[in-house]
Amino acid sequence: MSSVEREHFVAVRKNGDGDLASFQTSTGRVLSYEQALQEIQAGAIAGVNIFKGKDGAPHIRGDADGDPTNNLDQLPSF
Repeated sequence: MSSVEREHFVAVRKNGDGDLASFQTSTGRVLSYEQALQEIQAGAIAGVNIFKGKDGAPHIRGDADGDPTNNLDQLPSF
């Protein structure tokens, strides 16, 4: 599946600590953090990847492209 066909994140919701909690996709679906991890691992979401944090847990981040305006933290809230 090409990145043109795959969904991408267009908006985010943060929790009270300012951490990303859920994501809205380009098709309007809303995914919890856990659902998003599963979808990314399955290759269904473009423009993001998963890394293991210092806490040992998997975390979601945008693919590095040198453009800070499309970082996940910069996406609009929903």
